[in-house]
Amino acid sequence: MDIKQFQTEIADRLGGTQAALSLNTAFSYAGALLSSAGEIRIRTGLPLCVIGSRRKERYFISGSGRIVTSGSAYRPSKEEIARIFACICRSSLYAYREDIKNGFITLKGGHRVGIAGKMLSDGSVYEVSSLNIRIARQVRGCAGEIVEHIIKNSSEIYSTLIISPPACGKTTVIRDIARILGSGNRAPHFTGANVGIIDERSEIAACYNGEASNDVGLMTDVYDACPKEKGILMMIRSMAPDIIITDEIGGPGDAAAVKSAVNAGVKLIATAHGSSVSDLKVRSEIADMIRSGVFEKYITLSAANGPCTIEEVVSGTPEDIL
Repeated sequence: MDIKQFQTEIADRLGGTQAALSLNTAFSYAGALLSSAGEIRIRTGLPLCVIGSRRKERYFISGSGRIVTSGSAYRPSKEEIARIFACICRSSLYAYREDIKNGFITLKGGHRVGIAGKMLSDGSVYEVSSLNIRIARQVRGCAGEIVEHIIKNSSEIYSTLIISPPACGKTTVIRDIARILGSGNRAPHFTGANVGIIDERSEIAACYNGEASNDVGLMTDVYDACPKEKGILMMIRSMAPDIIITDEIGGPGDAAAVKSAVNAGVKLIATAHGSSVSDLKVRSEIADMIRSGVFEKYITLSAANGPCTIEEVVSGTPEDIL
């Protein structure tokens, strides 16, 4: 989805509220703002804020759509937040109940709306007070340097875990990795392979009506909105992938599914939250994968010089890593 389509989608989902009008005017008034935006923060009684892709860039938006200081910014009311949330859910909280329990709703194009507020014991949100619209972008070529560490030869890759804190480009990177590995690459040379994507949050391929919104490769199959534990095993049995790509591993059951893939001769590209390999040692599911030798390489990213900055590349035996 291009940025204009995103603007149309957000205007539609925010339902003609003052926040929507202010953002729409701001994006039209300052086109560069939309092209560099990474997040839109809408909080009850607090300034309407657009955050740049580097996260240090913050722009406060007035009711008339101008970039202003925080003191002059538009402050959405509790009622407006409730109306925005209802519009995002298409006035059907039931239809989105599982997404809401996970704390986010995925929009067309892979954009994700994070939700915060008063929680119920079942994990659903009773009273929404904050929304964080995270803008997804396809950046072709952003994984060019990273695949140099992943591609082993013209027909093989290293199973790789990509580690980074939030908002450093993990999902953007693996989307581009899928495109490269599923289509082939010139330098380093890679002939291309059957790639299977387990897109649990509908962010990597961003499928809509069964079709991927993003270019994820010519030989790529996608399980959309499918839990990783189930999807990995289904992909192996039904689609015979050479490579499986998935995002944010570490949940219950992920380790067993990943081991099954490796035992079946399938290579794996996955991501995990953390600032370094050391951060993963205390997470039992991931530590179990490391101990089992599932991954051959670990690449740590940051946003030090913009998203997808490579900080560290580690390889070795499980004993070395642990």
